[in-house]
This record gives sequence, structure tokens and C-alpha cells, in this order.
Amino acid sequence: MKQDLPKPATLNAERIERFDDDADVHAIAEAATAAILEGGGFGWVKPPKASVLEQYFRGVVLVPERELIVGRIDGVIYGAAQLLKPSRNNEAQAFAGSIMHNFVAPYARGHGLAKLIIQKSEERARALGFHVLNLDVRETQKAAIALYEAAGFERWGTHPAYAKVKGATVQGHFYYKRLNK
Repeated sequence: MKQDLPKPATLNAERIERFDDDADVHAIAEAATAAILEGGGFGWVKPPKASVLEQYFRGVVLVPERELIVGRIDGVIYGAAQLLKPSRNNEAQAFAGSIMHNFVAPYARGHGLAKLIIQKSEERARALGFHVLNLDVRETQKAAIALYEAAGFERWGTHPAYAKVKGATVQGHFYYKRLNK
């Protein structure tokens, strides 16, 4: 894995609709692997092979109900989140989107990339006409919880048996944010 990055010249977050460059899909897979190893693996506890992660991310951009928001430092992808749209048959909840599978590689943290990814996700959610944005997070993800709460997400509940990680059951917290205050 890479060492901590020097102070970046540029930071940005953007939506990716397809991978035009193999370097991008390799970078996102490497960043995801590092995040999984660090314990922030958006569901994975052990990283799969790089080829599996690359195939996974290539598939994400093909799913109509998902948008992939990536965070770049000096042009290289070091983090991502998925904006999930409700299924077309869910008219009752068509006003709300969800942020899922949010991560930043551990060696790229501390530069504000996670905050940019959340901001871009909110921007896309508003552009899609959503009034509410939902997310959930393991209780062990203290930095992510602090980020979400600082961004105005409100905790509405806790699941006592949210996930099982390394044989231990951990709680998870559920958040929402009204986008049209």
C-alpha cells in the first residue's frame, strides 16, 4: 500500500458515468482495498482480488439506480461513494436517495476528500430532485460519524446487531438529512 500522500495541489469530487481509463478503475480498486484493510470496507471485511473489485466498480456505473461519485487528489481516485436512487416502483419513497459505500483510502485521509465526496453526493441528490438523503454507518467508524454529523446529518436510530466484523457483532447508526430546509 502507498504511504501517506503529500499535500495535494488539487482536490475534486465528480460523478463517473463510465471508466474511460483503466488507470481510474485500478486506482479505485486499490483505494477500496486499502479502506477494507483499514476497517472501512463498505460491507467487505476482507478485500477480494483486485480483479473482483475492478469488475464490481465497472458494474456500479452500469446500474441505473446508482451513481458513482469519486474523489480525486491530483487527478487520481482515492475515494468514492454511491448515490442510490429508489427503485422505479417505489413511488412512496421517490423523494429520498441514499449514500452508500463511502470510503477514502487511509493514506489519502486528512485532506478533505471525504467532505468533498459528501458535498458532491448532496449536490447530485438535489439535482435529481431528492428532498432527503439517508445513510447508515457502523458505530466503529468514528471519523465517518463525525463527518456526517458535521455535514448536518441527524441520527434517527441505532441497530444493535448491524454487522458482524471479525466475529464481533457491532451496532450501526442510521442518519438522514433534509436537503430543502
